[in-house]
Amino acid sequence: MNEGAPRRVRLSAAIIAKNEEKKIGDCLDSLSFADELIVVDSGSADRTAEIAREKGARVIFHEWQGHVAQKNFALDQAQGDWIISLDADERVSPRLRGQILRELECPRADGYAFPRLVYYLNRWIRRCGWYPARKTRLVRRGAARWTGENPHDRLEVNGRVINLDGDLYHLSFDDISAHLRTINSFTTIAANERAAAGARAGWWEILLRPPATFIKMYFIKLGFLDGAPGFIACALSAYHVFCKYVKLRERAG
Repeated sequence: MNEGAPRRVRLSAAIIAKNEEKKIGDCLDSLSFADELIVVDSGSADRTAEIAREKGARVIFHEWQGHVAQKNFALDQAQGDWIISLDADERVSPRLRGQILRELECPRADGYAFPRLVYYLNRWIRRCGWYPARKTRLVRRGAARWTGENPHDRLEVNGRVINLDGDLYHLSFDDISAHLRTINSFTTIAANERAAAGARAGWWEILLRPPATFIKMYFIKLGFLDGAPGFIACALSAYHVFCKYVKLRERAG
């Protein structure tokens, strides 16, 4: 090896999963360029762990402790110089893959953010405020931690973050029923978190925030241009807000 040549950086991919046998394989395939694949499984009852191992991933069981804590645990397991963190329903697009590989030849920052493109009800949603909705997912090891309020986590970087324009694909919901189940789960988690922090919800918030969300997404963010899936996405996002504040009021008394 030429002593004057720069050392090639190693890339780790960290994914948290539970009962994702239908999606984990494609997720890991999109990360085949990584040097290390890590799947932190919180107790799948299906073939998630088996499929992950077949794809070459190191599978680690870790009891669920919330989105933020689980993702930080996965981050800590990575041994590479750089770490890309994904959910099981996300995919690295070919364009984004090329950009990541070029950046890692001579990194210019401590973190990189990608636009996330959601596939919803058989259509790519390019408006509604769902796109580009950049997510920081590629970070230098030791330069970032997951923070935020469960279930809405975010990766905060201590240093410079650069935006790439290759898409991170998000295959969010298989159907409307799956979307409704997620709304019920996420709003329960959010209401519990906020109630524990002493937050309260007034009737004005319950009455005004949901329609304001719909108006913003459907008209201001041009969700109407995404057709029927856009309308449904905006309507259910407003319902999400309604459920969150009603549950918070219920818990806070």
